[in-house]
Amino acid sequence: MMLRRGFILFLPRLVGLLVVACCSMSIVYMLACTPKGDNQQLALPRVHSPTVKEGYEAILQEREEQHHNYIISLKKQIAQLKAELQGRTEQLKNMQNQYPESLDIWLDHSNPEKAQANLLAFLRSQVDKAEVHSGVKLSTEYAAVPFESFTLQKVYQLETGLTRHPEEKPVRKDKRDELIEVIELAVGSLNKPEGVGKGKPRVYTASDFVEGIYRTEKNKGTLYELTFKGDTKHQFKKIVLFRPFGPVMKVKNENVNMADTLINVIVPLAKRASKFRQFMQNFREMGIQQDGRIHLTVVYFGKEQMNEVKSILENTSKSANFKNFTFIQLNEEFSRGKGLDVGARFWKGNNVVLFFCDVDIYFTAEFLNSCRLNTQPGKKVFYPVLFSQYNPSIIYGHHDSIPSLEQQLIIKKETGFWRDFGFGMTCQYRSDFINIGGFDLDIKGWGGEDVHLYRKYLHSNLMVIRTPVRGLFHLWHEKQCLDELTPEQYKMCMQSKAMNEASHGQLGMLVFKQEIETHLNRQKLSSKKT
Repeated sequence: MMLRRGFILFLPRLVGLLVVACCSMSIVYMLACTPKGDNQQLALPRVHSPTVKEGYEAILQEREEQHHNYIISLKKQIAQLKAELQGRTEQLKNMQNQYPESLDIWLDHSNPEKAQANLLAFLRSQVDKAEVHSGVKLSTEYAAVPFESFTLQKVYQLETGLTRHPEEKPVRKDKRDELIEVIELAVGSLNKPEGVGKGKPRVYTASDFVEGIYRTEKNKGTLYELTFKGDTKHQFKKIVLFRPFGPVMKVKNENVNMADTLINVIVPLAKRASKFRQFMQNFREMGIQQDGRIHLTVVYFGKEQMNEVKSILENTSKSANFKNFTFIQLNEEFSRGKGLDVGARFWKGNNVVLFFCDVDIYFTAEFLNSCRLNTQPGKKVFYPVLFSQYNPSIIYGHHDSIPSLEQQLIIKKETGFWRDFGFGMTCQYRSDFINIGGFDLDIKGWGGEDVHLYRKYLHSNLMVIRTPVRGLFHLWHEKQCLDELTPEQYKMCMQSKAMNEASHGQLGMLVFKQEIETHLNRQKLSSKKT
């Protein structure tokens, strides 16, 4: 009886709870199912509204458009997935053709030791295919994959776009993390004892890192060459690492002693005594005072201004107590290739690094070390990409005065560009130059001889190191393209002349200078009237 009375009292409460629950469910359903626009929820038209039909039709039309756009998006995604699937299928077929054995058999999971050995063999084969231990023959100068250089602070990358200007954008985080990982791995490798040595081993840190170069070959992997400070001023540690689309592998760990490595700087010259005086100031500071392991060979054509050039050379010799120079005079028309070839063959000492240079080049002591570190007799030649300076009178035309030369040598897109179409400044051992056959002496005048030599090296088994360097600059000078040049040489000369003047934006400002001034004058007049 008591239970029946309690149930009767509880029943109204239960009914009330069910009513509340039903109302809540209805509200939630309306909120969830009401169609929404791009920015706000669409309100349902009131039942008694005169536009109820039009409102519902508008809602239905909008929903239909949304579904239509969604279907189009899905179709695009399906097409992209099909294309990607087809590409992956082609890659798998190529891999199966290259490795006819089944991948499961090759990496036998039932035998972990064999699988690991097979994987290691594959990675080693990737190292052998890449240009790590030796160069490979290439068909054209465009087939060479250039290196990019980096320090702890910056990465120097070639801009492959039409403007050929250095990009001043931050290095992507993944690239920065990759290079930090490589430096840390190299430091760890240097600090890892490789045998019982005498005394306490030196502890290397990232601050000992001097510079590095790297390049990625898409079907092989990434090659890194890192240089660290050695035990003395002229000693270095060089670490070569390779990432064959997997873990980084140590390829080589060697001591590099450059204390006795002499560089013979060969400069062909005709007239241009004032430029030679500027060159000798740079040579004295960087080559004689800071480096000290250097020889200068000047090959002079003709006799005009020759005495002035010889006087500059002798004065530098006396004031700097420098005797390591050679002056060769040729009574014939100027030919850059002939001058460099004669200067290289004139050397009678031991095998030496040759640096083919021009009188309008500025180099640093750090570059001379890069020249030594990236050349190896019978194995490597160095083709640095230098930074070419724009016309200072255009760059600093709006300034009160043009800054000093040292202040102008800044790598920025407003001040110059990577001269990646030039192959004239190069370092190689004399033995490699002689064995390759030297320059083509049939080429006269300006241009062509450097590309011909570069192609010879590419067609050989020597490794060509091509990378932008921060310590080699081409100083601006007015270029004269003579009528005696062949049509091809004249075209190359004019292209080089146009590239040397200013950036695309700066040249545009000059072209539209009058239009800009007219606009500014109109602005002044309108401001006065108001």
